[in-house]
Amino acid sequence: MRASGLAESFEQHRVHLLSVAYRLTGSVADAEDAVQDSWLRLATVDASEIGDLRAWLTTVVGRLCLDKLRSAAVRREKYVGQWLPEPIVTPLSGTGPVDPLEQVVRNEDNRLAALIVLDVLPPSQRIAFVLHDGFGMPFDEIARMLGISSPAARQLASRARRTVADTPPPTPAAEHDNAVAVLMAAFAAGDIDSVIAALHPEARLVADAGGTTSTALNVVVGANKFARFFMGLTRRYGAGSFAAFEPVRVNGELGLLNHGLRADDTHRGYPARVTACTVRDGRVWAAYDLANPEKLRRGLLVPLGHS
Repeated sequence: MRASGLAESFEQHRVHLLSVAYRLTGSVADAEDAVQDSWLRLATVDASEIGDLRAWLTTVVGRLCLDKLRSAAVRREKYVGQWLPEPIVTPLSGTGPVDPLEQVVRNEDNRLAALIVLDVLPPSQRIAFVLHDGFGMPFDEIARMLGISSPAARQLASRARRTVADTPPPTPAAEHDNAVAVLMAAFAAGDIDSVIAALHPEARLVADAGGTTSTALNVVVGANKFARFFMGLTRRYGAGSFAAFEPVRVNGELGLLNHGLRADDTHRGYPARVTACTVRDGRVWAAYDLANPEKLRRGLLVPLGHS
């Protein structure tokens, strides 16, 4: 196959490969790097001997992501605070050509809530579960990738399946959007009772800044604690802090991009951040505050503006 034809064939599989890599790693940066490395490896082999290019590339990406998962597990041991996946942030209404990452998050399995559950799995379980249950890879192929027997690979996927069984199901878009809008209106009004009413009784806040800025180091659980934490931020940064929020899609669901706030003589400033939400029973059940700039660098398909 000529180089131009090979490149065209590879491009036809790019969105699929990005989806595989992103679901395996929860990292935009690692996903893009794995896909690029798979192209470099393809360029070194005789493509005419590859019977199923999509399957071959999926296997290569899986192997690359396994290495990245193991490396991430080491980094997490020294990470400050909570660890969340890297978000993919897109405008509410797209204009111009669709970015491959935007196509990736059209798949409900790439919702942030689903990726957060996958993040608790050991690397080998995540590989076995995602590649088999998500992309139909045979266990024999997964076993070769992991250097184990096929029954052992099947068992890894089974264990992972039990762990992710409690993943919150997707909420209809209209219900999700309404719940997030009600919560933000309550925050903007500064009415703590309205904030609590907009939250699920078991609501939690999970923040990931990696020690780069001030946020909650531990998970804040309970509607009352959640509300008081955020109202405390209003006092610290001023009521104008909520004006900095812009509605966006975070992994396909309504969320918020905060362009950051400059410090003034009265209040502190803070850097740009992204907030994603999970909705249950018509109210916000979880908010994920993503403020580590390293995790926002490559998944933002909308401009950050000032910081």
